[in-house]
Amino acid sequence: MKTDQLIKAIKKDHELVQEMDDLARDDKRFQLWWLGQSGFLLQWKGKRVLMDPYLSDSLTKKYATTEKPHIRMSEQVIDPALLKGISIVTSSHNHTDHLDAETLLPVLENNPAVKFVIPEANRDFVAERIRCEKKYPIGLTDQGPVTVDEFTFHGIPAKHNEIERDGNGNPKAMGYVIEFGGDVIYHSGDTLWFDEMFNILKTFSPDIALLPINGNDPARKVAGNLNCYEAAALAKKIGAKVVIPCHYDMFTFNTADVNDFVNEAKKINQPYRVLRGGEKFDSNDLL
Repeated sequence: MKTDQLIKAIKKDHELVQEMDDLARDDKRFQLWWLGQSGFLLQWKGKRVLMDPYLSDSLTKKYATTEKPHIRMSEQVIDPALLKGISIVTSSHNHTDHLDAETLLPVLENNPAVKFVIPEANRDFVAERIRCEKKYPIGLTDQGPVTVDEFTFHGIPAKHNEIERDGNGNPKAMGYVIEFGGDVIYHSGDTLWFDEMFNILKTFSPDIALLPINGNDPARKVAGNLNCYEAAALAKKIGAKVVIPCHYDMFTFNTADVNDFVNEAKKINQPYRVLRGGEKFDSNDLL
């Protein structure tokens, strides 16, 4: 898709950094920005958690001459080299739009003290992709939480397209429940619907659920996700105060119409918020 046809970000690059910096001293609220696909930046008390960022064209280049070209739909929200003051970065699984070397290498270089939270099962793969020591990432399982710089991460198994585990029984694809300062955010990573997730998640009562809506179409020849109906229904079932859809409008072959999600959320009276690339959600919006 031509650059002038891409879906525009509401804020990007230096303007977006300026907004983040202006709010960094706010110690009463948190802010959350959508960076496209499943990437979000959470800011609280001046600390920044970068979740599953994909901020490059690596997949477009990789698949350009294949049967599943990754044609970009939305403009890149921010140059990863501009991301400073990052306390924690996460990856929910090993797919490139959740573990992208072209995004992560400049982030790690510019934030030498950053902590990197990953599924423990993926340690060897992650170390090879981002060229770090194997002991560097902080591994998470579904057997207990990990607290990093006042953020507590609980590992939630993800079904993508199966719940795949390593030889030690640790999930290779995960979602994260993040607790901080009395607030709770659930980032599902990539997942399909599975009944066991409700019993796991209902104990957390997340304030915000960040859920994919692109669905599962075998014709795409890639692992799938929740669809619009399922994302709204999951948020309702786990008692999320707000659901924010993601994993759409990035690649033409693997997307969904966010208006379908809006209609599904309205049918069941599930509060929701649709963000544009580079747009902010403020914790005041939960009131």
